[in-house]
Amino acid sequence: QVQLVESGGGSVQSGGSLRLSCAASGWTYCMGWFRQAPGKEREGVASIGRAGWTMYADAVKGRFTISQDNAENTLYLQMNSLKPEDTAMYYCAAQSGCWYPSLTAGGFNYWGQGTQVTVSS
Repeated sequence: QVQLVESGGGSVQSGGSLRLSCAASGWTYCMGWFRQAPGKEREGVASIGRAGWTMYADAVKGRFTISQDNAENTLYLQMNSLKPEDTAMYYCAAQSGCWYPSLTAGGFNYWGQGTQVTVSS
């Protein structure tokens, strides 16, 4: 069983930046960030695979960067040029037995509790 704990959320103005962190209690092969805004379905934001391959949702390409520190079992999401539409609860997720990154929530079997990101205009 892998436990994931997110941190780094908060409130910023449009155009600002935040860095989310996700500490994992054990080794995982693929990890990702998802978000869910009120009244909307959970959507994939960014993912990183076993060999470091990354995948991003079109809405965040060029603005968000996913990375990981394998030695610390920590996943990061650097979010720049934030927009009000980025406002959501952000979740860290992990899965074992994978190679490639994925933005499909159903493939992930471990989830954090979420951290709120609010971007004001």
